[in-house]
Amino acid sequence: MEGIIVNYRGSYKTQHPKQMIIKVKDVDTKEKAAKLVGKKVTWKTKTNKDISGKISAAHGNKGAVRAIFAEKGLPGQALGKKVIIS
Repeated sequence: MEGIIVNYRGSYKTQHPKQMIIKVKDVDTKEKAAKLVGKKVTWKTKTNKDISGKISAAHGNKGAVRAIFAEKGLPGQALGKKVIIS
């Protein structure tokens, strides 16, 4: 299953670089997104290094999910790129 990184999770004054909002292909409701909670998310860098995280919750009502990454977080170059959900 594939998804696209949409943005960092954040608010007006605060940005959480470890947490990303991901739009998953063919998931368009909050109920479908809730079924993905607990799955593993992997983003591959240009140097073939894998940065992995875990889906923690649904985000909003249109099927987006929130993923928390274990390392320092994803760089800004990851925005708009594909991730693999397994």
